[in-house]
Amino acid sequence: MKSDQGVMGIFSYVDSTIHTIKKLKKEGYGNLRAFSPVPNHQIEEELKEHESPVRFFTLTGGTLGAICGLGFTVFTSLAWPIMTSSKPIVSLPPFMLIVYELTILLGVLSTLIGLFINARLRRNAPAAMYDPRFSEDKFGVLVGCSKEDVRKVEEILKSSGAEDIKFEGI
Repeated sequence: MKSDQGVMGIFSYVDSTIHTIKKLKKEGYGNLRAFSPVPNHQIEEELKEHESPVRFFTLTGGTLGAICGLGFTVFTSLAWPIMTSSKPIVSLPPFMLIVYELTILLGVLSTLIGLFINARLRRNAPAAMYDPRFSEDKFGVLVGCSKEDVRKVEEILKSSGAEDIKFEGI
């Protein structure tokens, strides 16, 4: 369901904000955003954002780096063998330094790529919906909903103690 309306409730207390988020989720509204003057772990827990997939980019890059480092050193030694007394041509302990360095290098580069792909650098709220009081002392809950649900969302926000309610087409 694509939300075409935005309803914003402005609250003074974090408890009423959390209660509102719980109530909206219970009613089936999942397109929620919260605004807070300070970081609040209770609000974050209620919104339950999914974990970032960037860690899989790191794992993939690190594994690829280790394989490339090992392959590079082994195949280089086999392509240009240098016989020194009775020592083996392919000796893993000295190769571990290159394997380690390439693991770190490709792990970091793939993490950076994963960060850029998944960051969605800034999800702005519509300018008409943002209230400067969110930077001072108020909390806000923005609900994306269809036009038919606007009145129901408004009633939920009012019953939860919203001081002010704003409407905007998203």
